Amino acid sequence: MSDCLFCRIARKEIPARIAYEDDQVLAFEDIGPQAPTHTLVIPKRHIATLNDVGADDEPLLGHMVQVAARLARDKGLAASGFRLVANCMEGAGQSVFHLHLHLLGGRRFTWPPG
Repeated sequence: MSDCLFCRIARKEIPARIAYEDDQVLAFEDIGPQAPTHTLVIPKRHIATLNDVGADDEPLLGHMVQVAARLARDKGLAASGFRLVANCMEGAGQSVFHLHLHLLGGRRFTWPPG
């Protein structure tokens, strides 16, 4: 999708503080962090929401979670804990319609969220 904000970041048309990149995913720091660590993990291929994930996408989603866990370890969050969030649709808080995971850490979180 040519006008999607996250697609444009993945294509390097918009600058971002990149934390990780490979052929399938890009991870970058959120510009409006909700925790001391707030990194977004996105697929490079446009998938609008979790509603649009198909059976063929299972390996990609697993890879996204693996990358998020690796980043959490690299950022020193593994022992103290971190939160991984995926919002689906506006009512759940999704504001950019390109699938993404929020890696949040560095502070204590409460339950239930939001």
